[in-house]
Amino acid sequence: MNKSIALLGIGLILGGLTGFMLAAAYGITLDGHDHNHDLKTSMSDAGRMREQHQAREIAHDGQIVVLPEGPKAPKLEISVSADPASGWNLHIRTENFRFAPENASMAHVQGDGHAHVYVNGAKFARHYGAWLHISELPRGTNVIKVTLNANDHRQLRVGESWLKAEQVVEVK
Repeated sequence: MNKSIALLGIGLILGGLTGFMLAAAYGITLDGHDHNHDLKTSMSDAGRMREQHQAREIAHDGQIVVLPEGPKAPKLEISVSADPASGWNLHIRTENFRFAPENASMAHVQGDGHAHVYVNGAKFARHYGAWLHISELPRGTNVIKVTLNANDHRQLRVGESWLKAEQVVEVK
């Protein structure tokens, strides 16, 4: 019960901060007025959507860790396949990266960390290994996304490329 309350509190704080950051980015103040109206109306819908998506990516996991490019940079690939008995199996393949559950929520160590798994944009799990069973997915199109994160939960990037991979899964 205490864990649920703590998670609820963290979610409320992160949600509030995300809302505040998005409002500030678009010139909306607490007095209820949009001081950026002309800028917003002049932007194309596609441009506005791209900016909103980028703001959500950055605000969701907070700060980032930018790793140097090169042959020793971490790499990530995923594949999702139907499990013969039930559900789906997610295979997370990494190079130059070590899953380090013993260092969870501790200081960043180059090359160590964990994965965050998202199903249809909602965080599904924090994960520390190559395989994860997803017991159920809703009918229709589903997007499975995996990000690599530092021990302290900051999302990892190599140069300008996020360490993330996505796969679309159709459920009939």
